[in-house]
Order: sequence, then structure tokens, then C-alpha cells
Amino acid sequence: MRMIFATLPCLLALAVPVGAQPPLPEGLLGAEIRSGWEAENGTRIAALHLQLAPGWKTYWRVPGEAGVPPVLHFARSRNLAHMQVIWPTPSVFEQNGMRTVGYHDELILPLELTPREAGVPIDLEARLDFGICHEICVPVQLDLTAWLAGPGAPDPAIAAAVEAQPVPRPGLARCAVEPIRDGMRVEARIDTPPAPGEVALFELRARPMWVSDPMIAREGGTLLASAEFVPETGAPFDLDQDDLRITVVSAAGAIEIDGCPPN
Repeated sequence: MRMIFATLPCLLALAVPVGAQPPLPEGLLGAEIRSGWEAENGTRIAALHLQLAPGWKTYWRVPGEAGVPPVLHFARSRNLAHMQVIWPTPSVFEQNGMRTVGYHDELILPLELTPREAGVPIDLEARLDFGICHEICVPVQLDLTAWLAGPGAPDPAIAAAVEAQPVPRPGLARCAVEPIRDGMRVEARIDTPPAPGEVALFELRARPMWVSDPMIAREGGTLLASAEFVPETGAPFDLDQDDLRITVVSAAGAIEIDGCPPN
């Protein structure tokens, strides 16, 4: 679906379907770019906003064994030097014996945008490939655009999503890595107190690939977690432990650990 945006005096970008285009797919009620505000350091804080029907969900950057990883493209944007996606803490879902990771009802995904030329508007063009699921899963592709100019205004919804990101806690984990038939296994020892519903989510920041459902156990104040990484080649590979990222999600909140040196 191609979406266009009308810029209102307050500079809020609203998604407006082009006349003859098909409607949004089942489960997706709306999609827009919230224009946000210009930060003191010259970057702009905007956000993608997806509104889902009750009971529907979409996925986190590492969606779990049965999820659909989202792919975000911004290469056609103008006056955009750099973009950082700020992922709010996801929820962990259990369905049909499988675990997936994502968001229900709506997703506000903050974007920190650095312009190439300060003081000049950012013409943002986003192509989004993602999945939404309820009883069935639906692949979605959307093209969204927004003209981001001026100082903007505080947006409590975006601010809340930024605040909801996991707390960085470097240095809490040590990892052992070993080859398996089709990839690599990582076993982590994470120094964090017990909390209800805890799960450790593994990923490689610079090399996205399929990651198995994590196995977890407890040894007092240490969370033991392991997962298998399987690349497209289906073979062992040189896994960079500095590139490992582990997000621990529980009822107590979420922490994010970048890098996992050897035990």
C-alpha cells in the first residue's frame, strides 16, 4: 500500500490512503509517522505508529522462532545522515507451544534522526515489511512519508516509548560459545536477581539471523541462558562475542547487555 501524508500547521504527519489503493489488511487499523520534535543536539525524535485491532500483535526486532522479523528501509529519505531505531521493551507471547516476541494493540517505535544539513527539513520515506498475527499471520508492506520541519512539539506517546526501552546494563554476562552442526550455541551466565516471567533474548547486532527459543535456568543470583544461532549457510561460523546482545525481560522490567565476553 502506498500512503501519503498531509502536513498540518502543527507538523503532525498523518497517513492518508491514495484513492484507488486497497484498504489496510485485516488486523491493521492505522499507520502513520508521528513528527515529534527537534532535540537540543540537533537530532529529531519522530516515531512510526502502528495501530492494531484488538488481539493482534506485531513483532520485535528478534521475533522468536515463529515470528516475522520486521525490515525497515529509509534509504530513499532526503537530508537524513543517520537513523537510530529505539525499541521499547517487548512482550513475550506463548502460543501453540511456541514463544514469540513483540507488541500487542499498538506499536510506537521512536526514531532518532540526524539530518545531513542542520536546520533543513528531513523528507522521510519509510518502507516497512513486517508481520501482524492473531489466529493467522498477515505479511504487510507499507510505504510511509513525512516532511519533518521546524522545532515540532513534545509528544507524550513518543516520550513514553523512549522511556520504555530496556535499561543498559553492560558487563553483567559471561558467555561460552561452541559450534553445533548448523551454527553456534551460546551459553550465558547473567548476574541478575530472580524475577517472575524472566526470559533472555539473544541476538547479534551486526549480523541478524535465526535464533532458537532460549533455554533458561537459575543458579541463585545467576540466570543461566542458552540459544542457538543458525546462519543462512547452515554451518558453524566465527561468532563475535562483542557483537552479542542479550535482553532480559521479566515482570520487573527489562535490561539490555551489549557484549558477552568469555567465561
